[in-house]
Amino acid sequence: MSDSPEFSTVMQPMQGRGRMRLSDRMAVWRAGVSGPRVTGFVWQPFPEFTGSEQQGERLVAGDLRLAGHGVALAGRMPWQIDAAPAAFIDALHGFAWLDDLAILPNGAGRAVAQSWLADWLLHHGRGRGPGWSLALVAQRQIAMISHARFLTQAMPPEDSRRFLSALGRQAGLLQMRMSRAGHGRARLEVLAALVHSALTLGGMQSALKPALNAMAQACAEDIDASGALRSRNPDELLAVFARLTGVAALLRQTGKPADPAIDIAIARIAPSLRSLRHADGSLVRMHGGGRGAPGLLDAALARANLRPSRIKGLAMGYARLGGRRVSVIVDAAPPLLGPGSHRSHAATLAFELVSGREPVIVSAGSGHGFGPQWHRAGRATANHSTLSLMGYASARLARGATRADPLQQDFVTGPQIVEVQQSEIKTAEAISLSHDGWRATHGLVHLRALQLANDGSLLRGEDGLAAMTAADRMTLDRVRARLTDGSDLRFAVRFHLHPDAVAKIDMGGTAVSIQLPNRETWVFRHLGDAVLSLAPSVYLDEERMRPRATKQIVLSAALSGYGSAVSWTLARPVGLLPAPGDDAQED
Repeated sequence: MSDSPEFSTVMQPMQGRGRMRLSDRMAVWRAGVSGPRVTGFVWQPFPEFTGSEQQGERLVAGDLRLAGHGVALAGRMPWQIDAAPAAFIDALHGFAWLDDLAILPNGAGRAVAQSWLADWLLHHGRGRGPGWSLALVAQRQIAMISHARFLTQAMPPEDSRRFLSALGRQAGLLQMRMSRAGHGRARLEVLAALVHSALTLGGMQSALKPALNAMAQACAEDIDASGALRSRNPDELLAVFARLTGVAALLRQTGKPADPAIDIAIARIAPSLRSLRHADGSLVRMHGGGRGAPGLLDAALARANLRPSRIKGLAMGYARLGGRRVSVIVDAAPPLLGPGSHRSHAATLAFELVSGREPVIVSAGSGHGFGPQWHRAGRATANHSTLSLMGYASARLARGATRADPLQQDFVTGPQIVEVQQSEIKTAEAISLSHDGWRATHGLVHLRALQLANDGSLLRGEDGLAAMTAADRMTLDRVRARLTDGSDLRFAVRFHLHPDAVAKIDMGGTAVSIQLPNRETWVFRHLGDAVLSLAPSVYLDEERMRPRATKQIVLSAALSGYGSAVSWTLARPVGLLPAPGDDAQED
């Protein structure tokens, strides 16, 4: 992608990252002094989800890879690393790596887990250093409790004392500060950690009822009737779903009554997540979310034990077209704007397409784990598979916002109205959409129509820009009057390809052939005056050590009069299909 920054890891000293306001440090201290005295475990649950044996083997070998950054420990403890990106530090202090060590057969990861925990307890367990934000404390508390059986076997008495003390300090901090957890995932994780503490730790039983009451309120306020979060981040919705199903399971295991508010929230979220899942089982990667941890959605759905179903219509603002082994998921609602929108993407009307187990058309993804520059680049309209106007994003930052921390820059303007009309004909599913993200600035509305054949072999599309009203045409005339070089407004329709897809210009420059790893081939063609090209792009996957180079198909054209459109097709010729057996993920 020509306008994207070069890859670089933004290094930040751990000590600097760990600095907290004095009031926050005092809260951690008070939680240790006046917080609950944990006497031991009254119930030791089994881990909520399994980790990766491959990652666990790397950890035992001293190869620490978290949040797209790797460190060779070479005999050091992780807490002795002098500098690391902020996302790496957060992942380290969140203790999710315990999943990977615990899954190794015959307890092969226990010695490493116990030594890392003992060193953390010694240097950080009393509230010093990084890792004491509410979100990280909640994640770490659940991880420590879930793996207590694994961690405490043959643990030295002094480490055991420190372990219980740290669990009590963390639980006390969560109790004291749960009202400051904000909304959405952050709040629900804090409350889930409190419920885990109350159900498993001696001395915490009185915290159960207040935590469940607060969780019922959070479910009502943060999860709407369709099972959606305000952020529209599918990965975040999955994380919330996993926490809620974990709480429900723990209530059952400890013989406590089911909580209706939690069960209702689970029942609402499950169909949404199924609608947001592609044919390969991954989630649509938009608004700061990734593909979802492998196996997490299936495990959480199995634990929820609900009848498989999908939402009719939009799920959290996304529309889904399905044809046999092919899924198309479209961003069909405005992004979150205003406070808290720093992870939203200017992705309105963008789509992704997956064929069987192979992603074909993708979004660049979230660059949050690769540092501020990549985070900002991943949010741009041009990094999604949709129409972009002269590099002018469909959602925009406040004037002067670029001087602020790029990880905290909110969108202040963007699409206000997104119109969606879905229909079914005998041979296909169709959807027509529009958004007004450029109406105030250019007098233009983006219109997109998609039609997926029932057998998934053909996706037809049309993208256009139009000045719909007299007022729109006046706005467009004023914009054109400011163009001093005699040129007209240009737009491009982009189709970002997964890096495992091999693309080349074909048929004398009139088409692009796309071959997938399973030898399945798709062919892209277009109609109209647009210029077809293949350009560099990037695929941002936080499970990888660095961004991956890939390509994008670009249809570029100039606006003609008060409206222009380009038509295109993406077809999977029947004669080029792979052998049977590569079935799609279905419930």
